[in-house]
Amino acid sequence: MIGVIAAATAAAFAAPVAGLFAHRAVRRAGHARLMRIGTPNGIDEQGFVRIGGIEQWISVRGEDRANPVLLEIHGGPGAANSPYGARTRSWEKHFTLVRWDMRGAGLTFAHGGPEGQGEITFERVYEDAVEVTRHVLARLGVERVVLMPNSFGTVFGLRLARNHPELYSAYVGTDQNIQEAGRDTSAYDATLERLRAAGKAKDVATVEAMGCDPRRWTPAQRSSYDKLCAGSDPLTLDTVKKVIVGSLWLSPLYSLGRVKAYFNGQGFSEPLTEGTGGFDDFADGTRFEVPFFVFQGERDVITPAARARLFFDAVEAPVKAFELIGDASHFAALRRPERFLELLLQHVRPVVTAGRNATA
Repeated sequence: MIGVIAAATAAAFAAPVAGLFAHRAVRRAGHARLMRIGTPNGIDEQGFVRIGGIEQWISVRGEDRANPVLLEIHGGPGAANSPYGARTRSWEKHFTLVRWDMRGAGLTFAHGGPEGQGEITFERVYEDAVEVTRHVLARLGVERVVLMPNSFGTVFGLRLARNHPELYSAYVGTDQNIQEAGRDTSAYDATLERLRAAGKAKDVATVEAMGCDPRRWTPAQRSSYDKLCAGSDPLTLDTVKKVIVGSLWLSPLYSLGRVKAYFNGQGFSEPLTEGTGGFDDFADGTRFEVPFFVFQGERDVITPAARARLFFDAVEAPVKAFELIGDASHFAALRRPERFLELLLQHVRPVVTAGRNATA
């Protein structure tokens, strides 16, 4: 994914430099105003918390502390969600939104640099996620939070929801990644088909040389595949340019130095995928003790909706719902944030508030 994002950012600099930076300054100031929270029972805390032995960036924002808490687990690896505050500002009227930049990602990487990230493994970040959850529970004085992972974050998310139902009031996956130990090759086959149709012979050769079994891919190959998969789909590429790069470029939290660090963090975080190609979510279990929701981009080419639906249909949970988000590929929640909020309010908020009221 880093290659697609970096290429789209480079294209932005084709505009006259002076006008580009003047426009950026005006838009960033407007986003800073939009992000202000002035409600009496609101919360806006952003800073670094010691998690897993290092300083990691955590944001806690919402207009009413009585609202349910959403804890995001971002994707990538290294694709932090900290730039997207302006796009998801409306969510904070109905939920307290917690964003965490993992070790190796976003503002955590910018703050500590490569030497300050410690161990970069799936197991280490999983333990960080548990610690972050417990920190949020203690800080906000709540018993559980809604777990809301996206993309590669859902690989962590499914395991967190299975193993720690005592910490989470619901699971809400988007860009849902289903690991099948290499059995499903539909996304790989479709990527090759798009590349062939576009006459990208060199890219076809690269993907064919990797083979269809992700268990055999190195982290660098996984990153290369993600770049070619996303870049070969017009809707995904359009979303990367307009939503992902646009949000990063205009975020009040991101100076130019932090923008550079964001990209560097993605490359640095590649080792997180080591060994995950052999994970098997069906074998690990389809029974969840928490309400289970998946809101997926209808045209997702990276984590296809059909694969997510197949897993969802096998899930046993107290409550469950699956919804497709139209005009969206990967990054569906960010491309269609108002539609995503509608789904949260329709399916998730009633369930978690009912459970909370019953407990009270």
